[in-house]
Amino acid sequence: MNVIDWLLDSDPSIRWQVMRDLTDEPADVVTAERAKVTTESWGARLLALQASDGQWGGKPWSHDWTDTFHVLELLRRFGLDPKSAQARRAVGLVREHVTWGDGAPVVTPWADNRFFDGEVEPCINGNVVATGSYFGVDMTPLLDRLLGEQLPDGGWNCEVENGATVSSFGTTINVLEGLLEYERGVGGHAAVREARNRGDEYMLERHLFRRKSTGEVIDPSWLQFSFPPWYFYDVLRGLDYLRDAGGDPDGRAAEAIELVRSKRDADDRWLLDSSHEGDLHFAMDEGDGKPSRWNTLRAMRVLRWAEGS
Repeated sequence: MNVIDWLLDSDPSIRWQVMRDLTDEPADVVTAERAKVTTESWGARLLALQASDGQWGGKPWSHDWTDTFHVLELLRRFGLDPKSAQARRAVGLVREHVTWGDGAPVVTPWADNRFFDGEVEPCINGNVVATGSYFGVDMTPLLDRLLGEQLPDGGWNCEVENGATVSSFGTTINVLEGLLEYERGVGGHAAVREARNRGDEYMLERHLFRRKSTGEVIDPSWLQFSFPPWYFYDVLRGLDYLRDAGGDPDGRAAEAIELVRSKRDADDRWLLDSSHEGDLHFAMDEGDGKPSRWNTLRAMRVLRWAEGS
């Protein structure tokens, strides 16, 4: 089985993206396949697990991956149609009922914040802006907070409250994905575009994985590709964001692109190098060290973008 057929022999949440990004199917064919995310895919399975109080996993956020925050991220990455009745109902329940204090072990100053109001960490809030913007929620107040938290070097860092003065890739990629989704939702926004460009420069100045000062690899785990990425950074996630943002690849991303190319196996597939520890509602790949449809899809579309096809 060739790699495209192997990718298509999968869940609709993967198939529709293969059709859009790799095989250039007509728009109506892609739309019809995407619609299945709502009714017969992993997306439908997750929607069915939502409780009447709007939550998944009994809490808005946790360090496993079964909670409301992470399920909504997955539904976004699956491409659940935000205009579908099922998506509107699910998001409506979250907006109406879920606060950040639900199920929390300690009381926090932001416990009464509604889910889409966000909390205090930009790594979390960037993801909330991405999810809210994708599903049609007005995220302007939280977006404005993120714009005010951009650091002089161009990125963001969740640890500013603890004294951090320079950015981190993990926080920055979450915020950048949020800004991009917001920008799409409002049809362009000069301040957001400027902030995103500065964030892109932060990553590109470091070639997506090297220290600006010494050229050393910042974190070897960034060379290992994971899906879902959750709030972690890796090179494939960074490149897929740049591809999604449009424009031609910057020359400073060339080494990162070559890294992606070098990890293709003899069957033209990419492995799930490492999954992030924590409970899932269900598995979406065969396990660490095995060929991954999600990583293969994302790597192939990054290389297609890099090669100008």
